[in-house]
Amino acid sequence: MSIFEYNGSALIAMVGKNCFAIASDRRLGVQLQTIATDFQRIYQIHDRLFIGLSGLATDAQTLYQRLVFRHKLYQLREERDMKPETFASLVSAILYEKRFGPYFCQPVIAGLGDEDKPFICTMDSIGAKELAKDFVVAGTSSESLYGACEAMFKPDMEPEDLFETVSQALLSSVDRDCLSGWGGHVYVVTPTEVKEQILKGRMD
Repeated sequence: MSIFEYNGSALIAMVGKNCFAIASDRRLGVQLQTIATDFQRIYQIHDRLFIGLSGLATDAQTLYQRLVFRHKLYQLREERDMKPETFASLVSAILYEKRFGPYFCQPVIAGLGDEDKPFICTMDSIGAKELAKDFVVAGTSSESLYGACEAMFKPDMEPEDLFETVSQALLSSVDRDCLSGWGGHVYVVTPTEVKEQILKGRMD
């Protein structure tokens, strides 16, 4: 079993019309044993920028603390929030720095950039970025997430449609993966507000 599959995870970010959604499952396990059913995988960096960390839970929490530290330093020096593109480069650099003993994480970054243009990207554990204009996925259920997203994605969705699409894609995908699931956690971010929803899924 790969170390990336040790805790199980499912992450998805999808783009809409001047908005984006980022969602994760809520299960924390040790292989097939469930430890917690309310685990947080998505973190808010600032009002318009979120990061989801799949992979080994301990590394994800360590990496998140380092990213918060670096972002606070940036805010003090620049007196502004980091753009999503800049933040993605920062995450990539921090991961590549540790390439000989990497953080066992696959980050998913989603944010609103200039003129409210949504930005999404994912990367591997040593920081090789993969940019997309529609959706990105990560975690143990990434194969079924790809299939569900390919089938359901439509360009320029409004926030309500985007929420429905992401939620259905997530719930149907984690049912096909025994290492992730136990409900979902969805953020839909528009230029004016952040909506957070907890989804109920199969509890097995």
